[in-house]
Amino acid sequence: MKIAGLASNRGRNLRHIADVAPGGAELSVVLTNREQAPVLEAATERRIPTEVVEREADESRASHERRILDRLADYDFDLVCLDGYMRVLTDEFLDAAPTTLNVHPSLLPSFSGMDAHEQVLDAGVRTTGCTVHVVTEVVDDGPIVTQEPVPVYADDDADSLKDRVLHDAEFTAYPRAVRWFAEDRVTVERGGDEAGANGDPIDVTVEGDAGGDFPERRFVSEERAETLRYGENPHQDAALYADDGREEAGVVGADQLNPGAKGMGYNNYNDADAALNLVKEFDEPAAGVIKHTNPAGCATSDTLADAYDRALSTDAKSAFGGIVALNRECDADTATAVADSFKEVVVAPGYTDSALDVLTEKQNLRVLDVGPLGEGDDRFAERSTEKPIVGGRLVQDRDLQSPTADDLEVVTDREPTDEQLETMTFAWKTLKHVKSNGILFATGTETVGVGMGQVSRVDAVTLAAMKAEKDAEGKSAEGAVMASDAFFPFPDAIEEAAEAGIEAVIQPGGSVNDEDVIAAADEHEMAMAFTGSRCFRHD
Repeated sequence: MKIAGLASNRGRNLRHIADVAPGGAELSVVLTNREQAPVLEAATERRIPTEVVEREADESRASHERRILDRLADYDFDLVCLDGYMRVLTDEFLDAAPTTLNVHPSLLPSFSGMDAHEQVLDAGVRTTGCTVHVVTEVVDDGPIVTQEPVPVYADDDADSLKDRVLHDAEFTAYPRAVRWFAEDRVTVERGGDEAGANGDPIDVTVEGDAGGDFPERRFVSEERAETLRYGENPHQDAALYADDGREEAGVVGADQLNPGAKGMGYNNYNDADAALNLVKEFDEPAAGVIKHTNPAGCATSDTLADAYDRALSTDAKSAFGGIVALNRECDADTATAVADSFKEVVVAPGYTDSALDVLTEKQNLRVLDVGPLGEGDDRFAERSTEKPIVGGRLVQDRDLQSPTADDLEVVTDREPTDEQLETMTFAWKTLKHVKSNGILFATGTETVGVGMGQVSRVDAVTLAAMKAEKDAEGKSAEGAVMASDAFFPFPDAIEEAAEAGIEAVIQPGGSVNDEDVIAAADEHEMAMAFTGSRCFRHD
């Protein structure tokens, strides 16, 4: 798609569109009605042809526009984009030119006209933005193509608001509208309900601009809940933003029951969130110990204190300075065990008075009460996860898979025992929270060794075996179950697991070499079951 841009001054939106080329669109010409308009130099720097057509003294609008159309006739363009073009276009121009768009610095129909930012501030509204609309002869009244909101802050003046609307709204909405036109998703036709030039109705339809789980557009509104001491590292500033509409129990907004301790930091929140999400997986009393968002250990048991002891003994060395999460009210026995070594944070859905007496004696331990976790699917009100990346945001369904023994496909000659099947499902729920490539060894319903974040699956097996041998207290990989977050591309990881003493394996399956992997498991008399789906975790 090719664009003819009309501007009277700097043309910053046109420059931005030229730089980002939304949908592959490019400016074929920039025309101004001012000889000294800065947009001319900017266009020349971008090797965009320019034209100047000033309105002569006493010249009519219609005559001036005919000269503009004559000058534009030498260029190929499919769309006209106005940017601070300080003239009202006549119906004659709009009929002769392709669809013409403009961007206005407010959420029309509110605050039309020249002084939109001053109107916004005078009205005391808390949200403004911009509107991209089809131009008609009626100023700021054409059918809307898209809009983008921005907040209005208490200390704003017209200049600060203008700057924010330009960079945070116009630089988003105008390229979006152009991209939609370039992708042939916008239909502009007369005969609709919106009044256009000379009262002739114009209708605008955007194909695919729909809602649903992954809508065409997303608006996120969050309040800054806390300015943090620093980010991941001391040289990085950081803040915590809260969604006031949240329904799921979480560490954001959780009560810190020992306010005399240090406040939560960026890493504390990140790790505590990971730890809490881990123990939400289980109906039974569960405890998890997290270090750098990876499980150092996890277990379920009949009592919370025993679950914590089993989780901690997986890798007590790595648990030093870690995060503890519990899915039951913390009692005195569990609190005593938690306080026995240095931890940064403990997270639970409540605490007994005697547990608080123990935990609050630890000056640097943050004690968070997240409130009731709920039961079953009610524990997971948020159905998606997201990760910001430069220039955008990745959004995906939350990984809520929780296979039962009946869901597994046994593929080896040896059948897993009932105990091994129970361990497989426990290991899979825990493995979902291990960074990929992830391998987890478990016995019963407790971890034995964790190999996380390796670029080689064989290395992840080696690491899990090493952790089980060197760091687990009273545990062994001998006779354990191994869980893998993705298929084994070759039998070498099975050979490594067999050397460590693994007797059963749970993995997704689906490799072109599944037959060779299964044969290796049969050779070592391992039981192996497929889940049919992987559980990668990359952040």
